[in-house]
Amino acid sequence: MTANAFHNITQVETSLWEAADQLRANSNLTATEYSMPVLGVIFLRHATNRYQAALQAIEAAQAAGTMPKRPLAKADFIKRRALMLPEAARYDTLLNLPSGASLGAALVAAMNAIEADFPPLQGTLPKDYDRFDNKLLEDLLRCFDSEALRTATGDVFGRIYEYFLMKFAMQGAQDNGEFFTPPSLVQMLVNVIEPDHGVVADLACGSGGMFVQSSHFIEHEGFETMKRVTFYGQEKTIATIRLAKMNLAVHGLEGDIQEANTFYVDAHRLQDGRPLWGNVDFMMANPPFNVDKVDAEAVKTDRRLPFGLPGVNKDKHVSNGNYLWISYFHSYLSPTGRAGFVMSSQASSAGHGEKEVRRKLVETGDVDVMVAIRSNFFYTRTVPCELWHFDRSKPAERKDQVLMLDARNVYRKVTRKIYDFSPEQQANLTAIVWLYRGQQERFLGLVQSYITRLGTEAAAVDAVLTVLEAVLTDSRAPLAAFMASVQTIETLPQEKRHGLTDALAEWTSAATAYAADRAALVTGLAAYCKHIAKPPQTNKAQHTARKTFDPLAESTRGLVKQIDLLYKLAARAAQLVQELASHEEAAGFYDRRALNKLIKQLDEQRKSGVEQLKECTYLHRQIVWLQDRFPQAQMADVPGLCKVVTRAEIEAADWSLTPGRFVGVAPAEVDEDFDFEQTLRDIHLELADLNREAVDLAVKIQTNFEELGV
Repeated sequence: MTANAFHNITQVETSLWEAADQLRANSNLTATEYSMPVLGVIFLRHATNRYQAALQAIEAAQAAGTMPKRPLAKADFIKRRALMLPEAARYDTLLNLPSGASLGAALVAAMNAIEADFPPLQGTLPKDYDRFDNKLLEDLLRCFDSEALRTATGDVFGRIYEYFLMKFAMQGAQDNGEFFTPPSLVQMLVNVIEPDHGVVADLACGSGGMFVQSSHFIEHEGFETMKRVTFYGQEKTIATIRLAKMNLAVHGLEGDIQEANTFYVDAHRLQDGRPLWGNVDFMMANPPFNVDKVDAEAVKTDRRLPFGLPGVNKDKHVSNGNYLWISYFHSYLSPTGRAGFVMSSQASSAGHGEKEVRRKLVETGDVDVMVAIRSNFFYTRTVPCELWHFDRSKPAERKDQVLMLDARNVYRKVTRKIYDFSPEQQANLTAIVWLYRGQQERFLGLVQSYITRLGTEAAAVDAVLTVLEAVLTDSRAPLAAFMASVQTIETLPQEKRHGLTDALAEWTSAATAYAADRAALVTGLAAYCKHIAKPPQTNKAQHTARKTFDPLAESTRGLVKQIDLLYKLAARAAQLVQELASHEEAAGFYDRRALNKLIKQLDEQRKSGVEQLKECTYLHRQIVWLQDRFPQAQMADVPGLCKVVTRAEIEAADWSLTPGRFVGVAPAEVDEDFDFEQTLRDIHLELADLNREAVDLAVKIQTNFEELGV
């Protein structure tokens, strides 16, 4: 998903939250009480979307003859990660109830129907809608029934769902946001440990995001999730367990999620009766950091803590729970298991008893990859973190090695407070892990995919620019006609007439230069597309393809500037025409509405043309990023980014596992694709966020003063 799409979603999220929050304001409920009813409505909206998408896919398969025409079954929908919703539980059915019908009762009936038809959700969905006013519920349902939301899928709706989880957490509806892990971090964990079979567990499963992302990975590999893995989760908060079960169900998944405090309870047994401990193929988690109230006496003999306690304070509490979690994640693994989890950045260099546990852990040879993440990746916390990865089946040649990956300088800014990874940034970081594991063919495959995508985008440039140029011509015609019509009107201000003449002349000059550069670029892009018609597969061939595009990338950046200049000249000429047309003698030659429409269309086509060109330079930049850092398509130490370290080096660093301690400092780089307009948009976004916060704070301050009688 693009950053711009995220900005749009931010606006949608805000408006949806403000509308949904009316439920609390008009019902006298606490955040905890109203969170589940609202999330239940989001669940129904998302479930209906997935049902409709699955139904369309089934009908298409039947029409194409790849699926027999027969009565549909639940399995047909589960296969497509959707629920076979009863008619009474579909969103459109609820919105089209006859006048006078109780919407609250209908919602309760819908939830009951889903639970009756899908046992894993038994007792999970909210059923207290009948306490709310009919009009209030109708407004809430319509809040989630815009055209955009009716067709929202995957990332978009998932992001909205997650936003509401965050807002409820911030209001105290859940456990301080500990149930939510940003998708970027979950995806990175999945990319490294690749959970594609067997037992997948999360001992602090929150809302189930680890399981959902694992299913995405499995499906991307071409498999059906529930035929490949079994999900096991533990969570100490019953309300959060309900969120997790809803999240799994809406994605067509099932899992065994138990209510338990992992510090004291090992709740699971496998289907064959064996304990979960020692038999997990893939462990994933984002546990609460820095817990300091664990009863040391209750856990000191726990078999899940093979490295001992990290330290006990005078109150007989474990001094910090981070290394309890780390020990659990390692001890639950099977002899070939992998683990990936989020952890406080303090843990990798903590001293005293924690260092002793870390030493023992490093000496197992199972620590595989450490990734440092900058601050602001979490919704409710600004702290940096690290992603730890274990692999108990590391080959002998890597048993003594750990990949240190410092990703603190790799990020995409979503809002003023939230950063994430773009899909390409995630892929590039994952490619480093591939090289560390000796999987050169996967690295080359990623570069090849960028080259292929670049060819596709380059081939589309000509058509997009042709549309832009047509609108440019259409926009110029009325401006030139106006100029010709008022040229002899002596009463008009001479400086403005001359200004319009100069603007049109400058436009002509810029258009001539643009036409020549555009023709050269399109010819070069066509030749490039021909050059890569057979995708280059070897490292040498890929470097040749990249170098072939290097001068084209420079020309593309230049053409972006020329397009922006043409638009600015057109807008300036239009402004001058408007000023001249304010004089009565010239007003008859000016159609304000038509000209404004043309300038608006021109801006839209400018954005399309610039975006198309920038997509080419963006993909080229991904190739450059990978090839400049790993020119031989082999693992190499890159200052400020990555280094493969030995156990001896870790010991020399006081058993630290902090990536920044080993990788050094990256050399300064010049960003050739610095986007001034995007930077301005970011500044405006930040200002808007600050203004909203200022308004909220002003209201709170005023309320506090009134309560004090001031």
